[in-house]
Amino acid sequence: MATMQQYYGTGRRKSSTARVFLAPGTGSFAVNKRDLTDYFPDETHRTLIRFPLSLTDSLGKFDVRVTVDGGGISGQAGAIRLGIAKALVEFNAEFRLKLKRAGLLTRDSRIKERKKYGQKGARKRFQFSKR
Repeated sequence: MATMQQYYGTGRRKSSTARVFLAPGTGSFAVNKRDLTDYFPDETHRTLIRFPLSLTDSLGKFDVRVTVDGGGISGQAGAIRLGIAKALVEFNAEFRLKLKRAGLLTRDSRIKERKKYGQKGARKRFQFSKR
């Protein structure tokens, strides 16, 4: 049995990590062995995730299998989007310029700032009292 061609991309955002596998197929979408609409009930997250595929006219041409871990819904959606974009570049290097111009190959490096000692949070201080 011949193994099917598979393309891989890793995406990260906030504290989420997504491992994305693209295989030529009918357009099925599985996130952690669940359907995309089941895992992401919000349409905005689903649109965000499908954006790299629609930009390269690849919607419905790939079966997408994702393993995502850590963070919340928004971070996971961003991580999946980056992973899909990277996997598409692995499939076809000509997509690189189009995806790069749309800003889909850049990792969003914004992460939570650590809490500092002697303070209430990362930036917030305890109330100052003169007396």
